Amino acid sequence: MEMTSEKLSVIIADDHTLFINGLCMLLQTEADIEVMNIAANGREVLSLLNSQTPDLILLDINMPGMNGFEVLKRVKSCYPKIKVVMLSTYNEEHLIEKAKAGGANGYILKNAEKSQLLQVLRLVWQGQSCFPYKQPSGNSTFDELDPFLKQFQLTKREIELLQFIKQDFTNQQMANHLNLSIYTIETHRKNIMQKLNLKNPVELTKFILQYNL
Repeated sequence: MEMTSEKLSVIIADDHTLFINGLCMLLQTEADIEVMNIAANGREVLSLLNSQTPDLILLDINMPGMNGFEVLKRVKSCYPKIKVVMLSTYNEEHLIEKAKAGGANGYILKNAEKSQLLQVLRLVWQGQSCFPYKQPSGNSTFDELDPFLKQFQLTKREIELLQFIKQDFTNQQMANHLNLSIYTIETHRKNIMQKLNLKNPVELTKFILQYNL
């Protein structure tokens, strides 16, 4: 085992306040885990590391200013002994492979059960790598997508949301229709904007109309 202290000290980085607060409350109930600090974006993570050295960083992939992969690269370059577990909404193989290539020690989905999260954190703390990817049932994510859309690496769910956006559905209407949380819908929309390199909803609407999606 590579554990160096009695408690696993963790910095959590995510830009959604409700999510990060819930995660803190969950981890603080564990006797062997200490939440050292939280960060709302990538730059805050790097700033905290100037004065604090956690055992592990639980790092959201999608953050404003500097995304999780950029932070991962900086952390592994400057603080190679710190473990990093990537947080993501998506069970997408290309993201997991990118995390592995960047030096991440693990990858966990945001909708994981508490027991799964704790298992990943403890296994990584012990020196193991933990990438519990499971290929979704049915066809591959991009099998049925138009080649034009494949280049943007949009998921089927994101394509589905584009259709609702085209019909002027609000986030709440999409959440109700798909039986998802408003937070999940907002995350999907943010990911769509990033993948398509768009700055605002007006540009997204123009994109949908321009390419007749």
